[in-house]
Amino acid sequence: MTAGIITETEPGQMRWRLRLGLVVLVIGFLSPLLIPLVSASALPTKWKTVISGLLAVGIPELFSILAIAIMGKAGFNYIKKRFFAFLKKHGPADKVSRTRYRIGLVMFGLPIFFGWLAPYVPIVIPGYDLQGLMVNLIGDLMFISSLFVLGGDFWDKVRALFVYGATAKFPEPSST
Repeated sequence: MTAGIITETEPGQMRWRLRLGLVVLVIGFLSPLLIPLVSASALPTKWKTVISGLLAVGIPELFSILAIAIMGKAGFNYIKKRFFAFLKKHGPADKVSRTRYRIGLVMFGLPIFFGWLAPYVPIVIPGYDLQGLMVNLIGDLMFISSLFVLGGDFWDKVRALFVYGATAKFPEPSST
């Protein structure tokens, strides 16, 4: 463990608590993957419904709380710090080029436009009547990908939409 992050009297005890907490956390997050096994079992329908609901909603949250209790505050803060460092390293860049920004805007706008247009004029989108689900999945993937292509500054712009006092600040036009 990194010095200064975990303050525990016995480093060996902290190591096993951290590992056990991580195992419990991962098992909790993976528990919804057991739903198909429950559905395929010979249990009565009511039992399948209850167990599947718990695997989807209750058990992951319960295991998260249990993992935090096992790891302790120092272990949880260590995991949280590592997770957010990973996201910061592999997340979208703050500044992107003008070309990348324009491509991202097209990727952002097209799924919204076609999602709005499709119910009204399904003939405009080729194959929508036969492959509607696939077209919608492609649009969703394009929309989510656009958020990474647009970069971190775009996130600030989106966030400003929800802040009452936020105002737009436009750059001064260059003299070229």
